[in-house]
Amino acid sequence: MQLQQLGTPLTLLLLFGFFGITFLISLSIGKKRENADNYMNAGNRVGFGVSAASMTATWIWAASLYASATSGYTYGVSGPIHYGLWGALMILFIYPFGKRIRSLAPEAHTLAEILHARHGRSSQLILAGSNVVGSVISLTSNFIAGGALIAMLSPLSFSTGILIIAAGILLYTLWSGLRASILTDFIQVCGMLGAVIVIVPAIFFSAGGPSLFEAGATNLTPDQQSFFSSEAFFNQGAPYIAAVLAYAIGNQTIAQRLFAVREDMIKPTFITATVGYGATVIGVGMLGVIALYMGVEPFGGDVNNLVPQLAATYLGVGMLCVFFLMIIGSLASTADSDLSALSSIVMTDVYGRNLAGDDASPKLMLLIGRLTMIVATAVALYFASSQFNILELLVLVGAIWGALVFPVIASFYWNRVTNTAFTISVLAALAVFFPVRFGMIELTGGVALLSDTIASIGVGVIAGLMAFGFFGIRIGWIVGVLALVAVLPFAVGFLHVYPVLTASLLAYAVSAILCVALSANSSNRFDFATIRKLTSKFVDEQARA
Repeated sequence: MQLQQLGTPLTLLLLFGFFGITFLISLSIGKKRENADNYMNAGNRVGFGVSAASMTATWIWAASLYASATSGYTYGVSGPIHYGLWGALMILFIYPFGKRIRSLAPEAHTLAEILHARHGRSSQLILAGSNVVGSVISLTSNFIAGGALIAMLSPLSFSTGILIIAAGILLYTLWSGLRASILTDFIQVCGMLGAVIVIVPAIFFSAGGPSLFEAGATNLTPDQQSFFSSEAFFNQGAPYIAAVLAYAIGNQTIAQRLFAVREDMIKPTFITATVGYGATVIGVGMLGVIALYMGVEPFGGDVNNLVPQLAATYLGVGMLCVFFLMIIGSLASTADSDLSALSSIVMTDVYGRNLAGDDASPKLMLLIGRLTMIVATAVALYFASSQFNILELLVLVGAIWGALVFPVIASFYWNRVTNTAFTISVLAALAVFFPVRFGMIELTGGVALLSDTIASIGVGVIAGLMAFGFFGIRIGWIVGVLALVAVLPFAVGFLHVYPVLTASLLAYAVSAILCVALSANSSNRFDFATIRKLTSKFVDEQARA
């Protein structure tokens, strides 16, 4: 079937109309004399509705929609469920730890800033550096998704598409930072949710409806037809379970919304976003399952093209315009969050708390933040031209953050954790993760048995931390030990077959073991009350000075 296209004039009209409106919205909230703290955390007083919509929109990004469809196309009916369910739980697990973080530092700007107050410079820069890498990869992924969409649905090239999208997002985010991102998120998520409700059923019924599952069953393997696919679980679900806490604790785009929302609204905000994200992403991911049943070959052999390919095949011009704006809105809502996160990291963790110290100038911070957005956009455009696989990028980022999870959480609760323990445990975990993840170490013989054993400890660490967040330290220890005992007999001799999962679990285990071992006998007793004093607003600090 021939692909439907929008044509160059209509495509440009939709793009310029979308970004023009968002720019006008950002101008309406901007000030000629912008406040550096508001630029980063919106004054710490955003209400429930806007915060929940912003969190939902930030994580319903084009890359996650495409990656969920890729998961469905690769692993069958259980693929989108594994992708969307664990991604939704990632948002849910923020709130118990988020309440603790906000109680310690109610006016903080970044998580790394809190680590600077808790430990010092090395721990701060490790977390800040990982977030710079993660946000640049996320920004790159969204540009790739947008470029693939425009190249598929119009005569415009991939390169032209990413340039227009990058310029449009930068234009409206540059002016008011996080406030622009949050307000436009609210409008974008309303449009996205409405579009998903209409578009996914429209493609499904145009492709054949329920009869498709019977006619196309021969295109699937038995494993792809099963809701309990072991391939889907070990290659997709389990690595994402490992990444749940990593994204929740390590990601600055989430932390910014945690610091922006009113403190009494943290729980309802993140529960609402959990439901909205899970339903939407699983729904769009089913388009990949539909493509699998139909025996569709991705255009150009690139799985990133699956979602726009189905839309261009089965939707008329009107619905295709709605689909186009849905994807543009989803990628813009996350890309502007990445730009805001990157600007906050450089403003706070590079300049404000390190280079300037007590003499930080809020006016100069604003200039630095805006220059950071421009540079980040240029770097992401450069990487986007390589057109990486989005799903692989997302798994990689989550796994890298896995090395940080235990040391970061422990630092917010346990007063014995030292800067040395934090730094060594994270670096050692990364030193183990990368060789295993990229096959530099052959997992055979005794090495495989050792890696399986340590990775099993990683399972216990993840389960224990999840239980600890909701039920406290005693239940956390019990659940962690039980998970380790239950998994160990099955994992040894088997787990190393899945190197992506093994590498993530090793990162958790190594960082936890070393952090506990190096902190247990420490004479350090940190006073958590000092964090509040060291993470106050920059404008107030300047006024006091």
